[in-house]
Amino acid sequence: MHIRDDDGSDEIVMNLAPMIDVVFLLLIFFMASTTFVQKEKEIGLDLPLAESGDEAEITPDEVVINLMRDGRILVSGDELDRAALIEVLTRIARRDPETPVTIRGDKEVFHEHVVGVMDACRIAGLSNLGVMTLDG
Repeated sequence: MHIRDDDGSDEIVMNLAPMIDVVFLLLIFFMASTTFVQKEKEIGLDLPLAESGDEAEITPDEVVINLMRDGRILVSGDELDRAALIEVLTRIARRDPETPVTIRGDKEVFHEHVVGVMDACRIAGLSNLGVMTLDG
């Protein structure tokens, strides 16, 4: 925007308000997404050890399914049964079928429960699955 002064010179004025708004929105987004990622790591699971595998960080768009020792399923801190899990995963798959899903299963959980969660992902249409373990 050009504004002409009384002396006839052009002065360029830049409005910084929209840029500041965008920066604050990005800051809030990253603060919120970091909180959710940390929340998944705080659930007390005794993960199994693996000698091979890639070290990976949980991304904000990633779905983390926690399988407790007694077979309970937790997603974002909420306990779900199998039907509710399939419903949640189906909604996620409709948005993006390539959404990564990480299964964090306690090392004492029965294999049947892990397979059940993997089957729920398949039914919902999600195939980008991973299993979280400890390096050992």
